[in-house]
Amino acid sequence: MKPNEIAQYIDHTALTPERNEKDILTLCNEAIENHFYSVCINPCHIPFAKKVLQNSNVNICTVIGFPLGVNTTAVKVFETENAIANGATEVDMVINIGWIKSGKWDAVRDEIKQVLNACNGIVLKVILENCLLTKEEIIKACEICRDLNVAFVKTSTGFSKGGAMVEDVKLMRQIVGDKIGVKASGGVRDTQTAIAMIDAGATRIGASAGIAIIKGLTDSNSQY
Repeated sequence: MKPNEIAQYIDHTALTPERNEKDILTLCNEAIENHFYSVCINPCHIPFAKKVLQNSNVNICTVIGFPLGVNTTAVKVFETENAIANGATEVDMVINIGWIKSGKWDAVRDEIKQVLNACNGIVLKVILENCLLTKEEIIKACEICRDLNVAFVKTSTGFSKGGAMVEDVKLMRQIVGDKIGVKASGGVRDTQTAIAMIDAGATRIGASAGIAIIKGLTDSNSQY
């Protein structure tokens, strides 16, 4: 795999709360220079990033109900509509984990459906936060996302007690099949890990270490 090929898997990410406009400018310029698929940023930074990226092919990904997923459905729907109006071209929504733990699967399904409808054709990725779920819960959540035909299921926010795991990516790919993307996010910091996720079935990588990942491919000693 070549650096430009893996770059198109990467959502170049800056989601910690202390990020300022200088940081977002740097993130956007890095994404342009390295041909990353998108920048993944908090909703308040979308208008600024849109100006920086207006003459580029870099998409703007944002997060909804982040990082806990506990906002009401109405808030998530409004946040989605507002983000898209401001320039977001992809939306990563955190699933309601408490509802899953309560067995409220109809509510989980309805919320995802409402946010999907609010996307109105914009890419929706549903963040499962696998480290908080059982295998059976991951399977059920993936089945719902598959049946609703969302664009992606995503492993994690990167803000909980665990991130992307190869075995989870394999499981998610097995459940959703070939028509839905799988995004591995959280703890993907080097080339070897990124390629392991891709080999397991990931079609997108969420990482703040995107530059380190692609630079690993240009290392003359790299096996890749």
